[in-house]
Amino acid sequence: MTAAACSDRREHAAYSRAALGTGGEALGLLTACFTEHRFAPHSHDEFSIGMWTGGLEVIDYRGGQMYAGPGTVVVLAPGEMHTGRPAGDDGYAYRAFYPRPELFTDGTRGAPHFTEGVFHDPELADRLTAAHREISRSADPLEAESRVPWLLTALARRHGRAGTVRDALPGAGELARAVRDRLADSVLAPPSLADIGCELGLSRYQVLRVFRDAMGLPPYAWLAQHRVARARGLLEAGRTPAEAAALVGFADQAHLTRWFRRVMGVTPGAYRNSVQDGVPC
Repeated sequence: MTAAACSDRREHAAYSRAALGTGGEALGLLTACFTEHRFAPHSHDEFSIGMWTGGLEVIDYRGGQMYAGPGTVVVLAPGEMHTGRPAGDDGYAYRAFYPRPELFTDGTRGAPHFTEGVFHDPELADRLTAAHREISRSADPLEAESRVPWLLTALARRHGRAGTVRDALPGAGELARAVRDRLADSVLAPPSLADIGCELGLSRYQVLRVFRDAMGLPPYAWLAQHRVARARGLLEAGRTPAEAAALVGFADQAHLTRWFRRVMGVTPGAYRNSVQDGVPC
C-alpha cells in the first residue's frame, strides 16, 4: 500500500463542474475514495483523466487489466467501455477531469490518440492533481482556463499521438502585451482566453504559450497579482478586505486573502491595520 486511501474507511465521491473562462464552457471534476465500490461497465462522452492520491485500483479496459496508483495518470478515451474496483482491502482515492475532446486540440492538430491507458509520470500527475485541487477550491474561470488546456497539451504531447501546433510565433512579445492589456482593462470580468485568441488569430494554447514565455507566469496568476496591487491601494485608502475583494474582481474575501498572502506574505486585514497604524509590514 503506497498511501492512505480513505480516512476511517469511509467512501465518498463529489462531482462538480468548473467554468473554463466566461464563455459557458465547463469541465467535469470528480474527487472520490472507494473501499468496496465496483463500477459497472460504462463509458464517457468525454475523456476521463485520473490521478491517484492513495491506494490502488484495477481497471478493466480494452480487453485487459491495468493498475492505477500514485504517480500514474490514467487516460480513458470517449466511448470506450471500462470498469474499476479496489485492487486491495484498503481501497483507493483519486481525482479526475472529464474534458471534451476539443479541449486537447488547443495545442495539437486534432484530438490525440492514446495507445495505452495508464502512464507512469509522477511529475505530470502531481501537476494535474494540484490543478484539480486549486480549481475545485477557487472556482476561478480564468485559472481553470489557464491551467487545464496547458496540462492537457503536455499530456497529449508526452503520451499521445497527435500533431502539434506551432509554439514559436512572430511578434510573441507584442501579442503577450496585448493579452495583458485586455486582462488589465477588464479586471472585474476578464474575457476568456479562447475569445482573446479569436481576436488575435491564435489558439487558446498559443495565447497561453506567448503569455507564459513573455511574462514568466500564466494569465490567471498575472491577473491575480495585478488585482492584489489594486487591492493594496484600496486597503490603504481605508476599504475593508471584503470591499477590496469585490472592487478588484476576486470571487470573495477568501480568494483575495489567499493571493494577498502569496504575494505580500500577510493577510489583507493585517496589511490594512499596519498601514493605518503607520507600522510597516
